[in-house]
Amino acid sequence: MSSSVLTHEFHVDATPEKVFEHLTTPESYIGLSPLVVAVSDVDRSEAGVIRYIAVERFRFLRIFTYDNAIDVALHTNGLSVHGEVRSPGRIRMAYRFDLEPDGTGTRMSDRLDLTAPWLLAGFAAGQARNVQLARARILAARLSRK
Repeated sequence: MSSSVLTHEFHVDATPEKVFEHLTTPESYIGLSPLVVAVSDVDRSEAGVIRYIAVERFRFLRIFTYDNAIDVALHTNGLSVHGEVRSPGRIRMAYRFDLEPDGTGTRMSDRLDLTAPWLLAGFAAGQARNVQLARARILAARLSRK
């Protein structure tokens, strides 16, 4: 098994509460993560935990697609969102989004801890980093004040 830690910090021109609300709504991840195309089976029955299934769509050679169903657990603690993703192929990812006031907006720290079999580690880490950087741009665009 191979492990990677990916971090990124960025500013969003929206209050921490507004960013938190967006990040704790599973349907918000459709398009927020460029790979996620669907969310289903949202379960809010456990206090402070939201569980759901997300479908990631991978494209190969611009012809072939593969839909990868992943189990997501999203936990909240103050203005932090953290959790785990379990993907086929023994790929596991813990994530944490810490939000703090930054002027009239929010400073967001995005941390991903990825574990994958060494054959898949490079591909999984590359995809995770691309999603992490895109999430910063997309979140900022979605929530920026007009």
